[in-house]
Amino acid sequence: MYTRIQVVFDAANPAKLAEFWGLALGYVEESPPPGFDTWEEFGRSIGMPEEQFGDQAAIVDPEGAGPRIYIQRVPEGKTAKNRVHLDIRVAEPGTSEDDVKQLVAEKVARLIDAGGSLVEHNADIRGKAAVMRDPEGNEFCVT
Repeated sequence: MYTRIQVVFDAANPAKLAEFWGLALGYVEESPPPGFDTWEEFGRSIGMPEEQFGDQAAIVDPEGAGPRIYIQRVPEGKTAKNRVHLDIRVAEPGTSEDDVKQLVAEKVARLIDAGGSLVEHNADIRGKAAVMRDPEGNEFCVT
């Protein structure tokens, strides 16, 4: 049985959120379908109204291993804590604790520079983690 997932984010600004998550995950903007130079050209071909251009964005793992991330504009803002969140793992299992701390700190700094915010550092039986929010307030962890 074939099952493939995509992760979907609701957003006020899909392009900005796609840029942030592309940096966070090492993903790239998804290319338009074959035969189209731009997503706008594709949109016109399917009869999408021009006022809807930019209402969505998608990023993909350049190696094709991870799920597609689709970001869609919605009218309402985020109002509650996420019930599901992403964990960004920055180190292979078995990496020394000091190296993990350094890698987490470096990733957190890059994501803050890109518009994310740090909520807290957390150390428990699962290891070290930084709880963060993306530019639109969605929670995630860097571990």
